[in-house]
Amino acid sequence: MTAPQLASRRSAQHPDQAAVALRATRYAHRARVSDLLVTLLWASGALAIALFLTTGGTALWGTPAVGVTSLGIITGLVGSDFILVMLVLAARVPLLDRTIGHDRAIALHRRIGKPALYLILAHAVLLLIGYGMSEGINPIAEIGSMLALPDMPLAFIGTGLLIIVVVTSLVAVRRKFSYEGWHLVHLLSYVAVAVAIPHQLSLGGVLAAGSMQRVYWVALYVIAFGAIGWFRFARPLFASLRHGIRVSRVTQIAPGVASIELHGRDLRALGGSGGQFLIWRFWTPRTWWHSHPISLSAVPTSTTARITVRELGKGSAKLQSVPVGTRVWIEGPYGLFSNAARTSRRLAVIAAGIGVTPIRALLEDAPLAPGEATVLLRAGDDTETYHWDEIREIAAAKGAQFYTMIGHRSRRGHAWASQADAARGVTLASVFPGLLESDLYVCGPTAWLESVVAEARSLGVAEHRIHAERFDW
Repeated sequence: MTAPQLASRRSAQHPDQAAVALRATRYAHRARVSDLLVTLLWASGALAIALFLTTGGTALWGTPAVGVTSLGIITGLVGSDFILVMLVLAARVPLLDRTIGHDRAIALHRRIGKPALYLILAHAVLLLIGYGMSEGINPIAEIGSMLALPDMPLAFIGTGLLIIVVVTSLVAVRRKFSYEGWHLVHLLSYVAVAVAIPHQLSLGGVLAAGSMQRVYWVALYVIAFGAIGWFRFARPLFASLRHGIRVSRVTQIAPGVASIELHGRDLRALGGSGGQFLIWRFWTPRTWWHSHPISLSAVPTSTTARITVRELGKGSAKLQSVPVGTRVWIEGPYGLFSNAARTSRRLAVIAAGIGVTPIRALLEDAPLAPGEATVLLRAGDDTETYHWDEIREIAAAKGAQFYTMIGHRSRRGHAWASQADAARGVTLASVFPGLLESDLYVCGPTAWLESVVAEARSLGVAEHRIHAERFDW
């Protein structure tokens, strides 16, 4: 090889090397910011305790009754802090979405739910015991005395609403609700927090006017409800009015599956990339009252977008027949299931069922050189091959390896594969030879997805290179 040829080869390789380095730098920065934010969220509980102790709380341990009461105040403060943190995590703040990611934020939101409830319940029980000890009556009798205080009935109502929200969020209970019904119940969390505010500010001297504690808590409430109000309501409203999105066509592509094509103004300004999802609200008499988290199934142009919907319940079934011209409101786009999360030049993609929809948009949007990507699509039977022809064309245009797998899932070994393919020894390693040097994107039914992720981990795929999009709530 001559010197000019070698220089030319190095020049051709340089952009790839620069892209890999840039992805690594972006990932490292995002990881640092993500860890810092998660740490700050948990540390806010410790700050609530510190403020209480440094503003006179250390003196409230003189007698057993006062000590129990003080412990009750602390549990209430930390519990309230955690609930406000939960609201911020659920507010879909862009900074959190770009760093922690929507899925991780919601997972953390759910994980905090039980401790927050236990702390609030401990707050109520300890105050009843502490006040009862001070007054010489039993805790049950103390309930009557507390209900006679200003704003306390609202506090009891807030606690009851919080119990309902947390109980309905348990997986076993949540599965008994439709998404729309559960979402409506979950809105009670806002009410639960709001009705508890008066008693926190008006009773006792803990949050006395002018104190640092009062400043901290008022600021925390403003941040939490401000984030909800702006990012969940005001901003989506402005975006929906600005872009004027309407349904242009609905096409049935399989039994119970429809592609909904949309048109609007300056849709690229939404910033939606392949793999992300939006929250969609269709303004018809049958569908206006509930929203749907649905991934883009094609990269938006300046005037068009597309989603693909599978009938999974009454709400999604109604979307199959929305009339042309229906006005659509949006929230988002959300999620890190996109090329923004890539850290490697190579790409391994595996999807099943309706999980192909974000994968199709992801591949369309992905910068790829020939041979850098391998795609495997999985279906139980021929009726579940949604958008396979489109994905095959995209893969061919980008020089990606393309494989398909049809048949019932294997009951042994590699449970993500079909019975026939598992029997002949097909594994993730055999389908994706460069798996350890690739970013792995997985989307599909939860049980199937978890079997893919488990095998990837067992093969040694780095955690930050596994990107999973679960189609559940």
